[in-house]
Amino acid sequence: MNFDIQARWRLYITDNIWINITDTTISTWIVGAVLILLAVVVRVKLKKFKPVPETRFQNIIEALVEFFDNHVTTIMTKKYAHFGAWFFGLFLFLLLANISGIFGLRPPTADFATTFPLAFTTVILMQVIGIRYNMKKGEYVKEFFRPVFIFFPLNVASDISRSISLSLRLFGNMLGGLVLMGLIYGLFPRLVQIGVPGALSLYFDLFVGALHAFIFVTLSMYFLMMKVPETD
Repeated sequence: MNFDIQARWRLYITDNIWINITDTTISTWIVGAVLILLAVVVRVKLKKFKPVPETRFQNIIEALVEFFDNHVTTIMTKKYAHFGAWFFGLFLFLLLANISGIFGLRPPTADFATTFPLAFTTVILMQVIGIRYNMKKGEYVKEFFRPVFIFFPLNVASDISRSISLSLRLFGNMLGGLVLMGLIYGLFPRLVQIGVPGALSLYFDLFVGALHAFIFVTLSMYFLMMKVPETD
């Protein structure tokens, strides 16, 4: 049983430079296509939404948006709730990426090359927020030299380490689930894989996948709030 990331095609830029199209790349494209299709469907259906929901689709969409909006407001307060649009999109991508294993795909989040860039965006947003809301007060730069100036390297490393911890947490859990389910499926004949392995797959791929997508986004929001002025 092979858990390595397989290169399906190779796109040559020059004779010595190429890009491998891997399982992760294909899964990411599929997840992205599903999200685009979902956005188009919701946009079309949105025109038919009523003030009082009359369809199950509208109820589901409104409940999901309302729940996430309340969650963002609770953590980031109303002043910074506009960042919720980014985190909602990130959550949907992670959710679909994490549960894509149910449909026979290799979850993109089981590849560190996917989780680290996503987590590193949190570090970038942290600096953007720090500059935007603290630069005029001089707090953005001072924060890196507290409690004394010799802590500057440690404070910089602390910001970067948050992206590493976020990415490793998600990557480790998704890869662990992938390996575990692969081993379990390997123990059962094909005719009985719908039973116990199928139930475990729903747990690891669906429940655990949704849980870690939620944790990833929630921790990212907490990290961002560490950069806003304390008086807010």
